[in-house]
Amino acid sequence: MSEESPRNYLAAVESRLAADGCNPQWQDWSGVRVLAGRRSDFRLRWMATNLHVFTIAAAVPEITAATVDTFTTQTLSFAKKNKGGLPVGMQTGVAVFPVLVSERVDPAAMAWAEEKQRNQFACFARPVVVDTARHYVGLFRGKPALGWIYSSHLIEKGDRYFNHPA
Repeated sequence: MSEESPRNYLAAVESRLAADGCNPQWQDWSGVRVLAGRRSDFRLRWMATNLHVFTIAAAVPEITAATVDTFTTQTLSFAKKNKGGLPVGMQTGVAVFPVLVSERVDPAAMAWAEEKQRNQFACFARPVVVDTARHYVGLFRGKPALGWIYSSHLIEKGDRYFNHPA
């Protein structure tokens, strides 16, 4: 697989985010080029809450469990700071797809991403690990105990944005 694969995958994600109204933009995070997109969705069936959905993606040389864990923490912090509106937990929540793309992926990193949704108070992260060498996308697709009300929505967004391996 060429070195273009992670870049091509991110370009495709950027296109899918734009098509879904997420206004994707490229940012510099301490020297790392990061794609960030967001949208806000409101549903009465979510107990009349507004869910801010962020997708933050980057190509990296290698993905380890520690790398995806650290990136997940960084993206949750970014999303909470940049969501706008009411404070988190007051009829508003945050969901983040932290996406790392590489041709070198530690199997433990893939397992970490697929294992579970990461939760904080009114904030949820579903890490995504993309192995372009194996044409495989790993993310949690289940319904957790906390935040289950948003699960179908997040599964649909995950399928729409990421289930097209490079």
